[in-house]
Amino acid sequence: MSLSVEQVMELAPVIPVLVVDRVEDALPLAQALVKGGLPALEVTLRTPAALDVIREMAKVDGAVVGAGTVLNPSQLDAAMEAGARFIVSPGLTEPLGKAAVAARIPFLPGTATAADIMRGLDLGLTHFKFFPAETSGGLPALKALAAPLHMARFCPTGGITAESAPKWLAEPFVKCVGGSWVVPKGPIDPAKIEALARTAAALPR
Repeated sequence: MSLSVEQVMELAPVIPVLVVDRVEDALPLAQALVKGGLPALEVTLRTPAALDVIREMAKVDGAVVGAGTVLNPSQLDAAMEAGARFIVSPGLTEPLGKAAVAARIPFLPGTATAADIMRGLDLGLTHFKFFPAETSGGLPALKALAAPLHMARFCPTGGITAESAPKWLAEPFVKCVGGSWVVPKGPIDPAKIEALARTAAALPR
């Protein structure tokens, strides 16, 4: 079943941002996150294993697996071929934006300025990643951007923690947040990840 970008953002309050080095970690990691209530999974293309990790995670019932750190149209094509159901990028370029729109895949381009968001609106996009959220001025900056650009909706990512997530999610223009805290660094501990996911999935918005 294909989802809109808004539907992907509404699956849970938190989209885990995943950097996975080992393909064998893909299934237990995805299963723990989905079981904990976080079905939308962003696998960043930051490791050689990332595309194979997407392929494996896509086998998990209930998982909606996306590709993050997509930088150009060729990476977009590779991610889609691997089974990615949504695309996240750190920024917005015209070539990538046009390719994602043409591919009709849910797309969350990274934005940090009014010009970034306006470029996206010109392409027909209305949902954006705000990145890097904390170092781009945090919630005060996003509030200032969201006021004139009131049609835009956001998934802030970058520096957000379990403690700070609620203040972001309380804003009407924030649909979800991206976070890496749900999967601590180190060996995969499915029970711990499931517990962290359950807490994150229960965050109010």
